[in-house]
Amino acid sequence: MAAGTEEAALGYEQARDELVEVVRRLEAGGTSLEESLALWERGEELAKVCRRRLEGARARLDASLAAERAAEAEAGGEE
Repeated sequence: MAAGTEEAALGYEQARDELVEVVRRLEAGGTSLEESLALWERGEELAKVCRRRLEGARARLDASLAAERAAEAEAGGEE
């Protein structure tokens, strides 16, 4: 699956939960160098998905708050 497709398919909670599992496996040790590197790379991808999802949520929240302030300012000007 391509990175962009995967990002669209993974929700924040799914990516976060998988990232937690990757970290747990890395901290537990007992994996080969190759497996550890693959886990690290997967963790980096998942962290990017989480960060983008959170940034998107923040942008939507900021836009909603700005629209609310604009509506309040308009309503205040009509009185």
